[in-house]
Amino acid sequence: MSAEDTAPAVASGGDPVAELEQRRALALRMGSEEALRKFRDTGRMNARERIDALLDPGSFREFGRITGSGSYDEAGDLLDLQPVNAIIGHGDVDGRRISVSADDYTIRAGSSEATISEKWIYAERYALTSRMPLVRLVDSAGGSVKLLRKLNATKIPGYSQWPSADLMRTVPVVGVALGACAGLGAIKVLSSHFSVMVRGQSQVFAAGPPVVKQAYGIDVDKNSLGGHDVHRRSALVHNEAEDERDALAQVRRFLSYLPRNIFRAAPHVPTVDAPSRVEDWLRDAVPVDRRQPYDPRRILDGVFDTGSVFEIGRHQGGSTITALARIHGHPVGVLAGDPRVSGGAMTLQSAYKFERHIKLCDTFGLPVVHFVDQPGNAIGRDAELAGTLLGAMRVGEAIEDARVPWISIVIRRAFGMAGAMHAPKHYPALNHVFAWPTARWGSIPIEGGVAAAHRAEIEAAPDPLAKRRELEAYYGKLGSPFRTAERFGVVDVIDPRETRALLCDWIPDAREALETDPRRPSVARED
Repeated sequence: MSAEDTAPAVASGGDPVAELEQRRALALRMGSEEALRKFRDTGRMNARERIDALLDPGSFREFGRITGSGSYDEAGDLLDLQPVNAIIGHGDVDGRRISVSADDYTIRAGSSEATISEKWIYAERYALTSRMPLVRLVDSAGGSVKLLRKLNATKIPGYSQWPSADLMRTVPVVGVALGACAGLGAIKVLSSHFSVMVRGQSQVFAAGPPVVKQAYGIDVDKNSLGGHDVHRRSALVHNEAEDERDALAQVRRFLSYLPRNIFRAAPHVPTVDAPSRVEDWLRDAVPVDRRQPYDPRRILDGVFDTGSVFEIGRHQGGSTITALARIHGHPVGVLAGDPRVSGGAMTLQSAYKFERHIKLCDTFGLPVVHFVDQPGNAIGRDAELAGTLLGAMRVGEAIEDARVPWISIVIRRAFGMAGAMHAPKHYPALNHVFAWPTARWGSIPIEGGVAAAHRAEIEAAPDPLAKRRELEAYYGKLGSPFRTAERFGVVDVIDPRETRALLCDWIPDAREALETDPRRPSVARED
């Protein structure tokens, strides 16, 4: 039944079942036929349509359908019902149960002060107690001073029954920004393991333009304040989407890699992509000349199960790639360097992105595959002012705290402090590290090291450039990965074309180690 087709309220005649049907019909009107029409004219789906687009058809079980504010005649009979602007319940995504809550913007712009907070909190508590993922569909204008008039008082901020921290430690949490998300709306989006916003439609900020105008006298529009361009720089929201359906499709895909909760193993999916598949172009995927760029995403696509790479945070901290993927059907977390952005150096933003992804993988038991190409931390005055080294230190702490199996493949560079962060190294962690023949490592890149250590010799040479190249070639031979392998400094040097077979051979051992690790929660496989 659509909200537009719902008939006005009629007297129930003392029949309680008829009154229930009447109340349900009134609730389905949402804000009103006129409010729904105006909202539809903006090109957006309403809250119920969003839930339907997210969940498997027919799987939604709504809770609190008739929660709201009733009006009554002198005899105490129902005249009308205004539902609250939170729609909650559970349903399935690819046959796997999740809890979902959606803000109804057609009622008071989804304001958090125009609802019964216990209702949306119930969806969150249900997710926690039932150990299932939670998805928040957020479209909320945040708080309103009108609450003071409603309560004849004010309240101390916060929700004592909201288990937001416990949720983050226990089940996958997703926040979807579908409009202007201010205050509590912003918190709902950001307090998540994965967040996504719609380009040109969604904004996430502490307070909207009118509040900024009042506080600072600055005129700013919503997108300039909290649109996707802002969060490409802030790195607060992970992904952006072309439209609402794209955003919800990304949510479904993200959840497909994650277990129901920390007590379950991530789901294995059948694949026809053979472990023995070899991509011959991988042999020369990384140029021998380290000044030449290459496409790391093509390498990931060539190694992992076909079509399985799902990137998270592509437009943020671009020198680091973070993704989820599958190896022979098993979900893994992926880290990689991108030398085409900031030379591949670890910036403050890429460090934050790196740390956040490690914590996601560690929380939900996803083995980590790291394709290492790390020339070191970003340097220079701007990098120092930003506190880049502190960001790098936090990455190191996250790596050493991780309790998931980890494999690193150095494909080009691993230099300095950031280069040392290729994997956990301290007991009982196992530094399971391999290298491609193009790999080089050390305390400082050879090119910069030669220029510094042999400056006088280079400047005095008849042909300074030729002399510098000669010295670089000499040190390059000393820095060969084969010399490190002679001393078992790496497990092995492999032909790049062998990488997929290596990972497919490793993943069963990684899963066994993960599922029997006494340091982690007892893990059961999902059916």
